[in-house]
Amino acid sequence: MLGILPRRGAERVIPRGGAERVILRRVAERVIPRRGAERVIARRAAERVILRRAAPKGSLSIQGFYGRGAKAVLLLASLAQDDARGLIPALWRPARLSTLLLLTALVGTALPVRAQRAGNPAAADAIKARYSKLEVRIPMRDGVKLFTSIYVPRDTAADHPILMDRTPYGVAPYGADAYRTSLGPSGNPKFAAANFIFVYQDARGRYESEGAFTEMTPHKDVKKSATDVDESTDTYDTIEWLVKNVPHNNKRIGIYGTSYPGFYTTASCIDPHPALKACEPGAPMTDLWMGDDLFHNGAFMLGANFDFYQGFGRTPRNPNLGPDPRYDRPNNGGDAYKFFLEMGPIGPGSRKSLPVETAPLWDIVMHHPSYDDYWQARDISRHTKKMPAMLEVGGYYDAEDLAGPWRTFRGIEKLSPGADNHIAIGPWSHGGWSRGDGNAHGTLRWATSTGPWFRDSVELPFFMHYLANGPTPSLPKVLVYRTGGEKWDRYDAWPPKNSNARSLYLQPGGKLGWEKPPAGGKAFDEYVSDPANPVPVVGRANGSGMPRDYMTGDQRFASKRPDVIVFQTDPLPDDVTISGPVAPVLHVATSGTDADFVVKLIDVFPDDAPNWPADTTGFVVAGYQQLVRGEPFRGRYRRDPAKPVAFVPNQPDSLRFAMPDINHTFKKGHRIMVQLQSSWFPLTDRNPQTFVPNIFEAKPSDFKSATMRVYHTAAQTSRLEVHVLPADGRIVP
Repeated sequence: MLGILPRRGAERVIPRGGAERVILRRVAERVIPRRGAERVIARRAAERVILRRAAPKGSLSIQGFYGRGAKAVLLLASLAQDDARGLIPALWRPARLSTLLLLTALVGTALPVRAQRAGNPAAADAIKARYSKLEVRIPMRDGVKLFTSIYVPRDTAADHPILMDRTPYGVAPYGADAYRTSLGPSGNPKFAAANFIFVYQDARGRYESEGAFTEMTPHKDVKKSATDVDESTDTYDTIEWLVKNVPHNNKRIGIYGTSYPGFYTTASCIDPHPALKACEPGAPMTDLWMGDDLFHNGAFMLGANFDFYQGFGRTPRNPNLGPDPRYDRPNNGGDAYKFFLEMGPIGPGSRKSLPVETAPLWDIVMHHPSYDDYWQARDISRHTKKMPAMLEVGGYYDAEDLAGPWRTFRGIEKLSPGADNHIAIGPWSHGGWSRGDGNAHGTLRWATSTGPWFRDSVELPFFMHYLANGPTPSLPKVLVYRTGGEKWDRYDAWPPKNSNARSLYLQPGGKLGWEKPPAGGKAFDEYVSDPANPVPVVGRANGSGMPRDYMTGDQRFASKRPDVIVFQTDPLPDDVTISGPVAPVLHVATSGTDADFVVKLIDVFPDDAPNWPADTTGFVVAGYQQLVRGEPFRGRYRRDPAKPVAFVPNQPDSLRFAMPDINHTFKKGHRIMVQLQSSWFPLTDRNPQTFVPNIFEAKPSDFKSATMRVYHTAAQTSRLEVHVLPADGRIVP
C-alpha cells in the first residue's frame, strides 16, 4: 500500500477489515497515485520530505523508519505542513492539506468526529504559524489508549523539551486543524518562543480517552502485572511513547497542571520515567476530605460541589467517547442561600437533580461523609516518593484547593527528603498566578503586581533550567508572599526558623491577647445556633454557594449577628507577622449532640484608614474586617476523622485542628480579631446539631437550635496557636 506508512504495530495504519479500511484506502489513493511513473516520483518526494523533516539524525535508510508504526501520524502531519507551504510536488495537489489531515486522523483513529474552532482566531493562527498539531492515541500497558494532542515546533533546527498537561477536563479544541489560543504553563508566550513541545492528554476514561474514569485515582505502591495501572503508570507509558516517537525532542519532559490537573501532575511524578525532570502541581487536589474541594475537617463544601457535579462525571458515557452528557441545572434564582435552605437535608434534596443513575460520583460522596478508607486511599501525599524537581504553587485566597499545595509539599519533604522540592504561595485565587496582574482580590487591593513576576521570574526559569539547560533559578525552598506587608519572603524551612510559637488567647469581655485569661473572670461566652437561620458566608444575596471573594470578605456583617461571638486585640503598637499554620484549640459545649465550629482570623483596619488609591468601587476601607483565614470544623470528628462521636449535651469538651497556612502582617494600628460561629452557609452544609450516622441523610426533624459555649478560663484556655515572625529577624522572646 503506502510506502510511507507502517504495515504493522500498535498504530497500524490500514485496518484489516471494515469501513475504516475502505475509507483509508480511498483516501490514500487520492494522496499517492496507484501505479506508473507518477507513483514513483511521488513516493520519492515523500521520502525526501520525511528524511529532511522527520527522520532521526543519523538514519541511513528510510526503510528502517517505516517500521515504526506510531510515527506514521507524525510523518503524515509533516507532509501536510509541507503541502501547505508548497513543498509537495504538484502531482499531489489534488489531495491538498485537508486530505492529508484526514489521513493523519484516520491513522490510529486519533481524531474525534467533532472539530472545534478556537475562540480567538488570531491567537490560534499565531500558534498554527509556529506549531504543527498532531492527535494520537497512545497505548498504555493494559491496552487502553489515551487521546493526546501534541504541538510540535515547525523549527526543526534543534531538539526541544516537552511540557505536558494531563487533565480530566478535555484537551479542546479537538481536530487536527483546530488550534489552542495559548500554550504551556500560565499560557505564557515565552514558553512557545523557546520552542517547547506541548502535550495535552485526556486522562483515562475522560473525553476521547478509553478506559474507566476513577475519581482521584488511588496510587498503587506495588504493581504486580500490566493490569495494575494508575496515573504514574499511564504517565510513564505516555512519556516512553513521546520520547521515542515525537521528532526533535531532547528527552526531557516536564508536567504541570492546576486544580484537578494539579492532582494528575503530582500523581504522574511518583516513581517517574527517567525523562521526567520537573513538575509543577498548581493548587493540586491532594486530599479531598482534608481541606481540598469536598470537605474541610468534615464539613462538606456544599455550594461549590453541588454546582461542580452538575456537569462533571455524569452518565451514561457516550459509547463513542466524548464529553459527559449534559443535564438541565436547577435554577437558584440568584439566591444560593435561599435555594439550599429550601432544599432541606442534602441527600434527599440533591437527588432531584443529581440522581444516582446519572450522577454516580455525587452518590459516592453522599455515602462517604467520614474520612474512611475511600478518602484515605485518595490522599496522594502519602505516596510522594522518588520525585523529580518539584514546584508546588498555590494561593492564599484559593477557595477550592487551599490545603493541597502545602499538603503535597509536606508529603514530599517527609517521604522524599532529598528531593529538589519547592513551594510558592502568593496572594491569588484558584490558579490566579496564571492570569492578570495579581494585585487585587474582591474588595482588597495592594500595589505589587505578583502575577507577571511569578510567571516570568519563577515558573519560566524553573522549567527552562530543568528542561532546556537554562541557568539555575534563584528559588528558595519556600517562597511566600507576605500579605499585609506586601513583599515576597524567602525561607529555607517552614514555619520560618526564626519564628516563635505563640498563642492568641480568647479572654472574657471579647478580648484577645498573648496572655492567658486571668483567674476569676467570666468562664465562657455563648450563643444560639439555629440551623433554620445559619450564618451566611457573605453579607449579600448571591447566586454562588461559594462566592470567590469570600476569602478576603468584609466580616462587619457577621460581627453584628447574635450567633457570632467576637474577640479582638487593642490597636497594635507594632506590626505583627504570623507565618505558618493557625491551629485553633477550643474548649466548648453544646446543648445538642453535634456541632460545627467555624473559626475566622480577621485583620481589622483602623477607623480612619483611607480608601484604596484610584479605587472607584466605593468600598469603605475604614473599619474593614478583612478575613485572613477561616475554616470550619465538624465537631463529631474531634476524636477521629474516620469515627464520628456525639457530644454529651452541656458537657465541656475540646477540639483542635489546623487551619491552612498564612504569612500575614497585621499592621501597626490594626487589630487582630477572631470570630466564632457554628454555620457558614451555603459554603458548607448545615449541621443538624443532632447526632445522626450520616448528616447527608438527616431528617428535617433532626435540625434543632442549640446553645454553644466557648470556654476561656485559666484551666480551659481556648486559643489560636500561631508562629510569630519578629520584625528584626531575632527569635521572639
